[in-house]
Amino acid sequence: KEATVKRFHYDDHAQLQQHLANFIDAYNYGRRLKALKGLTPYEFICKQWTSEPERFKVNPIHLMPGLNT
Repeated sequence: KEATVKRFHYDDHAQLQQHLANFIDAYNYGRRLKALKGLTPYEFICKQWTSEPERFKVNPIHLMPGLNT
């Protein structure tokens, strides 16, 4: 099978840079890491907060980027 590839067209270089930065942030945010025993960074932070909440000043779940950010 051939892979489906989306093509994006940008008005300027800054728009391309912003889209690439957003993609890399989303990729790194959801990537499972061996150093974190297979957890994503978000899952690791949530796990640490539930086990040691005194180490955090605020609830980190409210600070994570989501669909509407």
